[in-house]
Amino acid sequence: MTDKNNFYILLAVTLSAFLTPFMGSAVNVALPVIGKEFSMTALALGWIVSSFILAAAITLVPLGRVSDIYGHRKIFLYGALIFTISSSLCICAPASSLLIFFRTIQGVGGAMIFSTGTALLISHYPAQKRGMILGINLAAVYSGLTIGPFVGGLLTQHFGWRYIFLFAAFLGVIIILTIAPLARQERPEARGEKFDYTGSLIYGAALFSIMYGFSLLPAWSAAFLIFAGILGLIFFILRQLKIPFPLLDIRLFMENRVFAFSNLAAMIHYCATFAVTFLLSLYLQQVKMLSPAQTGFILVAEPVVMALCSPFAGRLSDRFEPQIIASSGMALTVAGLILLMFISPATTTCYIITSLILLGVGFAFFSSPNVNATMSSVGNKFYGVASATLATMRLTGQMFSMGITMLVFAVILGQHTLGAADNLLLLKSARIIYFILAVVCVFGIFASAARGKVHK
Repeated sequence: MTDKNNFYILLAVTLSAFLTPFMGSAVNVALPVIGKEFSMTALALGWIVSSFILAAAITLVPLGRVSDIYGHRKIFLYGALIFTISSSLCICAPASSLLIFFRTIQGVGGAMIFSTGTALLISHYPAQKRGMILGINLAAVYSGLTIGPFVGGLLTQHFGWRYIFLFAAFLGVIIILTIAPLARQERPEARGEKFDYTGSLIYGAALFSIMYGFSLLPAWSAAFLIFAGILGLIFFILRQLKIPFPLLDIRLFMENRVFAFSNLAAMIHYCATFAVTFLLSLYLQQVKMLSPAQTGFILVAEPVVMALCSPFAGRLSDRFEPQIIASSGMALTVAGLILLMFISPATTTCYIITSLILLGVGFAFFSSPNVNATMSSVGNKFYGVASATLATMRLTGQMFSMGITMLVFAVILGQHTLGAADNLLLLKSARIIYFILAVVCVFGIFASAARGKVHK
């Protein structure tokens, strides 16, 4: 590959790394307005976020394997196409059920992008530049998170929430035009190997059962679904150990301590942090009575810090052990969550921004070193699956984060719509959720520290 082609790959992957978090953070700001337009309950509103995450999490690992066999660039291109088309469909969704359905399709397209983006960067840049390149990529992620709340708030307030999806579709077209000329110039590392269709179905059904069941708690049907899903995953793991071309090489976890604990740490950290923006968006607009634009302006504090610190954290992970840097980042995340446990109707904007800054620094110092450690611990042949596995851990953590949120909402808020919900009950729910997330993140510090050394 020429330097010019490498640049185009970096550009396409960086734009996609910006687009998906932009969508998530922008939609979070628009959720109260969407809820009022469609008269949705707080629980139903959570599915606008969760449907995307659930669809992406279920399909990530199978699509990562597909990309190893058929080509990372080709699958990345198809993912960008699906994401762009589904974004266009969200623009004209006439009901909440259709919006959730289109978000599900968007999640599949997002999975095709997630499962290949990091693999493309790792496979086209030398080891000594990976920390820097991953830092740039993660800076794009945080830039999307930064611009998302602000632009999403402005678009929602002045034009309507559907313009968020119009912006996403426009950016999707640019990504497609950038990567399309390079899609054919590729020789996949695992070309000719068989794809495990049966394993894909078992994996998808098991993960869906666990995640959907988690969202139904505390109902008895939830326990049945979670138990069935766990049994399905056990069967899937045992099957993967026996077949010659597994969907997911379980030995990566059994024989590679760095890979196993880096993935576990990623899942825990995203579980501890993902629901924060969702909760603060509701708090700022429902309790503090701020406009979507004002809410977006406050919420940019966290991702701005992430974008500024991520490249620096990436460079540090090239020189020092990622376990030290990432574990320190998790400790800062715990501090930020503890501050949020004490919010009230009288809490000042300065207090909220301080909490978000702490979370931003913690996130940047965890994420970039953690990705670098994970991808550097495997060989070229496994880049697609490793990238997809790491992204699956991220989305699984996000799904559990929303699952915890919807569980607490179900117990305390019940079936109230946002307009009728008691603000004191919303605050009580948020404080309980922040406490649970902080406890979860404490366990993540130990998981991150247990990975062992990366640099020899």
